[in-house]
Amino acid sequence: MLCAWQWALGTYSERVTVLEVIQSSTEYLARKGVDSPRLQSELLLANVLNLPRLQLYLNFQRTLTAQELDRARELVKRRGRREPLQHILGTTCFCGLEIEVNRAVLVPRPETELLAELAWRWLNTTVELTRAAPAVLDWGTGSGCLAVAIAAHCPSALVQAVDVSPAALAVARRNAERNRLAERIRFWQGDGFGALPAGAAFDLIVSNPPYVAHEAIATLQPEVRDYDPHLALNGGVDGLEHHRCLAVEALAFLKPGARIMVELGDDQAERVQDLFRRNQWQVDALHPDLGGTPRILVAGAAQP
Repeated sequence: MLCAWQWALGTYSERVTVLEVIQSSTEYLARKGVDSPRLQSELLLANVLNLPRLQLYLNFQRTLTAQELDRARELVKRRGRREPLQHILGTTCFCGLEIEVNRAVLVPRPETELLAELAWRWLNTTVELTRAAPAVLDWGTGSGCLAVAIAAHCPSALVQAVDVSPAALAVARRNAERNRLAERIRFWQGDGFGALPAGAAFDLIVSNPPYVAHEAIATLQPEVRDYDPHLALNGGVDGLEHHRCLAVEALAFLKPGARIMVELGDDQAERVQDLFRRNQWQVDALHPDLGGTPRILVAGAAQP
């Protein structure tokens, strides 16, 4: 059997099969501390061979060419250095959509898919009641995953998205074009609400703001700490800097009956809920993620 060290160094001369590459890559990635090393190995090799991952199981005895072996080894070594799989592949799946990611943007998390689904479900219910096209703001859009998912799943929504990073907005625009939604998403570059045109008002504001406390960034997994942009992670001293901005400023941009939906960090639910209530919001719900952690705050303007 091809050993992990032989595989990493390329010190082999025999014919190498798909199964041997998977086994050796899995052993190598496990030694590097990578989670789910077998799955990661299969996804990388499937990318090299341009096959669906499950098709690998029908091709275990296929012999790789020298070029395929070199490419596979290069990708596995990058993953062993803890570069995110999504960066290596160039895209990720978010709510069933293909989203480009790179070092300019956060890799979307499953928790943010919950935010997207809550948003489009609420919007579609609103459309049924009002028969009007809802206006949506994605505050801190990053890769544009939220804006794109909402536009895709609520076909009548008109989405605007803002981000301070020009590099992130370039990725977001490409994702809108990739998913043929560019005509319904308008992007603004600037610092929060200040980037929006005068008079802008929305039926829904969604945001996955930076919410990691500054000192905690150093403790994150290498895939996040070393590859995600710190601008999109850093929530200030206590992680709530951007939640404060939303709580203080967002009400002025909401239409009557509108809502805000905001993603939270693991231990932030009580503090963020209090923060919004102190700033004239009525908190409707705190939705948990699949692990039971309160993850998404939903709020509207408090009644006088």
